[in-house]
Amino acid sequence: MEMVTRATSHSTDGETRRRVTRLLLERGQATAADLAHDLGITATATRRHLDAMEAEGQVETRVVRTSGRGRPAKSYQLTPAARTSFGHTYDDLAMEALRWIRRFEGEDAVGGLGAEQVARLEARCRAAMDAVDSDDSMARAQALATAMSGEGYAATASVIASGGQICQHHCPVAGVAAEFPQLCEAETRVISRLLGVHVQRLATIANGDGVCTTHVPGTNRGRQATGASGGSGPVPLPDPERADR
Repeated sequence: MEMVTRATSHSTDGETRRRVTRLLLERGQATAADLAHDLGITATATRRHLDAMEAEGQVETRVVRTSGRGRPAKSYQLTPAARTSFGHTYDDLAMEALRWIRRFEGEDAVGGLGAEQVARLEARCRAAMDAVDSDDSMARAQALATAMSGEGYAATASVIASGGQICQHHCPVAGVAAEFPQLCEAETRVISRLLGVHVQRLATIANGDGVCTTHVPGTNRGRQATGASGGSGPVPLPDPERADR
């Protein structure tokens, strides 16, 4: 009976930690209290899991400033090692190939290869966006996020006070992009073309940030998307076909 109880406990712990990993992947970072709320367990139990995951090198902490006078909150995020379980395929081979190209063909050739690779991503995402009614901005934004998630980016789109933003909670080539930022630059240009506006990359996983964040300038449509109750949450980005009107 004791052996069965222990096995059940270990199974439950493993499932909870997988949920913690998924939440941190989606959010980039979160406090123990926030995670406990989503998990439906106590903050004490959540911290126990986080402590174990930190000891195993799966999560790391950072201090988050608060507006109050209390102690700064501790926030958790996944370590680079934890992110590798989400599909960093053929990183070593890609790294060596790009180093060879840079050595013998130069930086411009690396940029050209990056542009060619993300052009395929652009084509697949554009096809998904064109499959929805172009006047339905919510469906269009959802199609873009879904298409990028299908490529391994775990992407979300939302509206903020200064415009909109796209968050990519995972990067399948983060290890390679850390040495070859041309890949991130080419990807940013693709997002800009897909949305029909000039965008700005604010943070990248390859640079050590928890999430790749891309700012999309100027829209007032986010206020219209807020529900009657005044709540907030993920809402559509501006319709790229209307962005310049």
